Amino acid sequence: MIQVFVTGGTFDKEYNLITGELFFKDTHLSEMFERGRCTLDIDIKTLMMVDSLEMTDEDREIIVHNCRKSSASSILITHGTDRMVDTARTLAQAGLPAKTIVLTGAMIPYAFGSSSDGFFNLGSALAFAQAKPPGIYIVMNGRCFPWDNVRKNRQTGNFEEMESARTATP
Repeated sequence: MIQVFVTGGTFDKEYNLITGELFFKDTHLSEMFERGRCTLDIDIKTLMMVDSLEMTDEDREIIVHNCRKSSASSILITHGTDRMVDTARTLAQAGLPAKTIVLTGAMIPYAFGSSSDGFFNLGSALAFAQAKPPGIYIVMNGRCFPWDNVRKNRQTGNFEEMESARTATP
């Protein structure tokens, strides 16, 4: 069984046609797994629906607690991209038992349809959660990064290895 924890982020945001604001309603994950014809044993649990910029240390402790008490050896966490690495760091420092924990998100809400990267990132994260050895990973843009060697490039909107980020900067 793969445990999936929902924390919010752009992944699950909705668009208000009148005000133009983004907001949370419900997670799209069940629908996404159905559309992807996923036949895996997956347990989805919503922990919170927050933008990662508003995520607190207490929110991160809720994530740690749920990862610790889960009997699953593979855990996928949907998360906002702005603070995803911070949550991964908290998980790494928590001394969790040997589990494969994958965090993923989206730059464009799934509700925006085919322009969203959420569907692709979710599928990639699901595959890496099954294939990688125990550890904590960030999966974005079809790539899997160790939590402590990745950053979000705020100019491109892509995640990249920190070594390549350093060598690319003069």
